[in-house]
Amino acid sequence: MNFSKAKYLFVYLTPAVVALSLFAREGWTFFSVLVLFGLLPFLELFTKGSTANLAEAEEAVAKTDRFYDWLLYSLVPLQYLLLCLFLIRLQDGGLSALELTGLTLSYGMACGILGINAAHELGHRATKYEQNLSKILLLSTLYMHFFIEHNRGHHKRVATPEDPASSRYGESIYAFFPRSILNSWLSAWHIEATKLQKLGKPFWSWENEMLRFQVWQLALLIAIFSVFGGLALLLFMAASLVGILLLESVNYIEHYGLQRQKTDKGYERTLPIHSWNSNHPIGRLVLLELSRHSDHHFLASRKYPVLRHFDESPQMPTGYPGMILLALVPPLWFGVMHRAIAYYRKGKDGMALAN
Repeated sequence: MNFSKAKYLFVYLTPAVVALSLFAREGWTFFSVLVLFGLLPFLELFTKGSTANLAEAEEAVAKTDRFYDWLLYSLVPLQYLLLCLFLIRLQDGGLSALELTGLTLSYGMACGILGINAAHELGHRATKYEQNLSKILLLSTLYMHFFIEHNRGHHKRVATPEDPASSRYGESIYAFFPRSILNSWLSAWHIEATKLQKLGKPFWSWENEMLRFQVWQLALLIAIFSVFGGLALLLFMAASLVGILLLESVNYIEHYGLQRQKTDKGYERTLPIHSWNSNHPIGRLVLLELSRHSDHHFLASRKYPVLRHFDESPQMPTGYPGMILLALVPPLWFGVMHRAIAYYRKGKDGMALAN
């Protein structure tokens, strides 16, 4: 196996450190958090990453190489194995509040990085079985409506005021969280209702995928309560919220302050300049190239190993883990990002920004 393929095995870092945390005691239950949001952003301060893209022949091979697909598929059973480990570990008697918090945050890391990020990649695939795998992953973090809203809402409205998941210039991450979470959920209902209306099918029917999603999520909650009890149910919901907030943090940093221009025919096409990009290598591998976000929105059907760098796309000063930490301190975030936005506004033709 050559390095270009083997490097993606780094995606197993998340399940590995989460599993170690779930078996740990006392403060070591926070091990996954310390690695993913301590060690990784520290290391990425000293990396820039490669701007190189695959050659045409290399890209053609990568598109058909099943290694990348099976690597992605393997994350589905791993996520459910971690869920089982989490729930079983919660049955240990005498766990302290510190340990319960560490265990919950650690499984929350898996919810965000495996349960949603891997589901994001699968949700863009064309085959039914891959889309179903996406939904199965999203079930593990109670965010199944993401499948509808992201694919049929966010990608259509990205970098516009109509998109709940595109953060606005001057908007803090704490203001963004409730706006994005609530409006994305409502948007998914609206998208599904519009589809059913066009098909001439009733809203209150099993044809409504949003209704099915709520039933499946409720069934999972009932099953967890029945088998593992009330505390496990509450902590599972808390861990799911951690995963959701990780996703929404990524949404926040990916399009902050960028806006497509509106013409008399509607908004311009989504271009590489409408998403923040990061080539920092560790974040790229842990998140299945999610940080090459400019190309993902330019052509959403491109699989993760063939996503490209564009010189014209705005570049983050560090990788995703570090940018999320920066966003949690709004004055620092605004200071860094508004300078970066001013730079691209001045130097990049076609860059349109929110006022």
